[in-house]
Amino acid sequence: MEFTNRIELTELQTAVTSIKEEIGKVVVGQQATVEYILTALLADGHILLEGVPGVAKTLMAKVLAKTIDVSFGRIQFTPDLMPADVLGTSLYNSKNTEFEFKQGPVFANIVLVDEINRAPAKTQSALFEVMEERQVTVDGTTYPMSEPFLILATQNPVEHEGTYRLPEAQLDRFLFKLNIGYPSDIEEIEILKGHHVRNRQVEAINAIRAVVDAERLAAIRNIVTQVHVGDNLFDYIVKIVATTRSHPSLFLGASPRASVALLNSCKALAALRGRDFITPDDVQELAYPVLRHRIMLTPEREMEGATADEVIKLILEKTEVPR
Repeated sequence: MEFTNRIELTELQTAVTSIKEEIGKVVVGQQATVEYILTALLADGHILLEGVPGVAKTLMAKVLAKTIDVSFGRIQFTPDLMPADVLGTSLYNSKNTEFEFKQGPVFANIVLVDEINRAPAKTQSALFEVMEERQVTVDGTTYPMSEPFLILATQNPVEHEGTYRLPEAQLDRFLFKLNIGYPSDIEEIEILKGHHVRNRQVEAINAIRAVVDAERLAAIRNIVTQVHVGDNLFDYIVKIVATTRSHPSLFLGASPRASVALLNSCKALAALRGRDFITPDDVQELAYPVLRHRIMLTPEREMEGATADEVIKLILEKTEVPR
């Protein structure tokens, strides 16, 4: 018996396929990461990309931005970066004898924040309001961000000299934390062959075309909001998140914002994969990128070498799956 969706997903599927094809012209492998980035894009959430240098974190962000016909900004976080360098500042105009606000690089639709843990807490906190409220307040005046607004931040997990740990309040504002690993041997051979041809990557990036504009993206995001969620899955999500608050291996559990993030991202993933309903498998799969940066291990578990993903796996194994 052939299954028929209750909502029309053709436009969404066409847009996602086009974006994947454009990204695939430059980025070798990393299919799962690309799918999760597109899931976050459809769920209107920010993304934290973590991985060692050279695994295409920045490249993926730049290529994604080129596939969407919106403005793109890039901020390289450094220890001497000030909040005004991110948000903008008021400058005195001698012609009209008034101060005028000059927008900073965060005033773009897609913003790449490279090495976000390189800047001190004062500069990191400048992103708090803009990430959550989609607005910037400077000198008592509020400036709203234009839609869509997506922050793609990268950080290096192995080099800690000269870095500043992100506060939990800021981490909570990222929908996903994606860990990017090394490519397979076959994928790395393909990368080498690509670089063997002079300027191939530069030419490929320049050849990337925009396949979705802001209006179309808003339309397919609206489709995602219509994805069906059964009452038993609301209960399943809450049970998983609530367990993090009382688990003996965790010092800090996830907030209700995590429950909302898990719900919205599951709806986006289901639609991306051609379904108008979410399943327990969606919840289990996305629990890792949604929760891993929102929970904190106890000092004892950290000393034992445990990871957030291992604790999430234990929680999923012990939580009854709805039928």
